[in-house]
Amino acid sequence: MAKIQAIRGMNDVLPQDSVVWQYLEAQVKDVLDAYGYSEIRMPVVEYTHLFKRSIGEVTDIVEKEMYTFEDRNNESLTLRPEGTASCVRAAEEHGLLFNQTQRLWYQGPMFRYEKPQKGRYRQFHQIGVEAFGMSGAELDAELILLTARLWKSLGLLEQVTLELNSLGSSEARAQYRQVLVDYLVQFEAQLDEDSKRRLASNPLRILDSKDPNTQEILRQAPMLEDYLDEESKEHFAELCHILDTNGIHYVLNSKLVRGLDYYNRTVFEWTTSSLGAQGTVCAGGRYDGLVAQLGGKSTPGAGFAMGVERLVLMLETLQLVPESARQRLDVYLAAEHKGLQAAVISLAEQLRAAIPGLRLRSHCAGLKNINAKAQQAGATLALIVKHNGEALCGTLWQDGSPQEVNAESFVAAIVAALNKQV
Repeated sequence: MAKIQAIRGMNDVLPQDSVVWQYLEAQVKDVLDAYGYSEIRMPVVEYTHLFKRSIGEVTDIVEKEMYTFEDRNNESLTLRPEGTASCVRAAEEHGLLFNQTQRLWYQGPMFRYEKPQKGRYRQFHQIGVEAFGMSGAELDAELILLTARLWKSLGLLEQVTLELNSLGSSEARAQYRQVLVDYLVQFEAQLDEDSKRRLASNPLRILDSKDPNTQEILRQAPMLEDYLDEESKEHFAELCHILDTNGIHYVLNSKLVRGLDYYNRTVFEWTTSSLGAQGTVCAGGRYDGLVAQLGGKSTPGAGFAMGVERLVLMLETLQLVPESARQRLDVYLAAEHKGLQAAVISLAEQLRAAIPGLRLRSHCAGLKNINAKAQQAGATLALIVKHNGEALCGTLWQDGSPQEVNAESFVAAIVAALNKQV
């Protein structure tokens, strides 16, 4: 009988890899805590029309990439392809938005039916941040400063580039959309196939095209910044001023539009050349009309999402994961001879109770290659115990060096050894 394997593009995260995920997630949480963001958890399945109304019915995500199905009540449901719409739905449903300010974050799997490749999967994981009730450029700056602080804590700041643009108000964007279409229809036959399709549905995405012929045509296209409204220009200038004041380097990219319909004014991406074609590790922007678009009262909002798989890949490729983060155990506890199973298990419980946070695994299946097994388990120390007639005693191994320890000194010896590691 053939073995059942994981679905293509949906990957297991094995124990040796999950420690890197946990390291990344812990760093992100520390930074978000420092900025006063609160975690929110949403379901992975939502009504399909949530994403059609928020992302846009004629976007690639909705047209080609969503996992959509009917449940037993014949209701159309979708595995969430991104987190912003779900977060807005949840915050509005529970009364967290109107006349309030909120700073929220979430993490979890997202689903898109794409061609799997390195750094791009059908089930992928995002950490998302959304903030509501604040319309000023200072919030946009906070989101960018927050991510810059995270890159610094991870050792990635020199590996990423901030690209920045303003889409203007919804009205200005609509005006530019029409001007761009009027220009591009003259060259429709020369556009790549994706751009031909987007010309009627989502023409701003053509600015993202990597096709050389299309890029050549775009050289003479109308520029988005020439159609920005005055308020959006002032908003963007204030954002750039705050970033300059705080020493954040950025590249202005007038072709950066993001792929989702709900963005207005500020959009940004953190990109890297360390991952080949999949160069965007974090992206977001402002979406002041989204809450009202989903049925709530008008509430400004802004946020971003970062790709966990891509950041994990960067950390591993650049060897930026501290060895301490890979250390899964403090103590590997084993018996020197048979008949000590009950004593070893009891000692393990006593040590866990006496040393808060101690990570200990007990081993009762034989002494052969015990130090090697301790190393494979990622333990800092190996404690091998025996019975001296009346009580337990043992040998505490650290970096290949033994230390004889009596039962009364187990706790002190372990604490001293672990502190020495620090």
